[in-house]
Amino acid sequence: MAIIAMFYGIIVSMYFFDNRRHKMPHIHVKYHDDEVVISIPDGEVLEGKMKSNKLRLVQAWIEIHQDELMADWELASQGETIFKIDPLK
Repeated sequence: MAIIAMFYGIIVSMYFFDNRRHKMPHIHVKYHDDEVVISIPDGEVLEGKMKSNKLRLVQAWIEIHQDELMADWELASQGETIFKIDPLK
């Protein structure tokens, strides 16, 4: 697992070789006790729950950084080093 961004107490990470279970590009997001898996292409929650205001922040961040997230996904799915992405400001 690699942390790719942190903002407003939210931790966004991506796992290496993590394309078997959800079968689509996605990120793992934690905020306090909440954890969700969110698809990169559409920002939909695949698994878990998170407070709606924090989820909206993450979904906005995904939309802003979608190209970078997809590039990181390609690297991570091949087991290569991924890059940090600017946090939401």
